[in-house]
Amino acid sequence: MATVDFGGVTKEVCLAYVPDTVVGDYAIVHVGFALQRLDEESALETLALFRQMGELDAEFGDHWGRAADQAGVPRPDGTDDTEQEATR
Repeated sequence: MATVDFGGVTKEVCLAYVPDTVVGDYAIVHVGFALQRLDEESALETLALFRQMGELDAEFGDHWGRAADQAGVPRPDGTDDTEQEATR
C-alpha cells in the first residue's frame, strides 16, 4: 500500500499490480489499485486531456459549487473555497 497524491488529494492505493513503483512515478489508478505505470510525458498528456474534459474537476474539484451551478442556485453558506482553505 502507498499514500498517493492526486493533485493535492491523498488516498491509499494498492501497489500489488505494479510492485516496482517508486516515489515520483505516475500510475493509472482505478478503485484504489494502481494498474499501470506511465512515463512522465504520457502522464502529463493524459492529465492535460482530463483537465480539458473537466474530469479532474469532476473527480477532485469543487463539488458544492458544481452542484449549485447545475441546480441554478447560490452556493450553500459555509462552502466557499476560501473559507475551506482558511480552516484547513
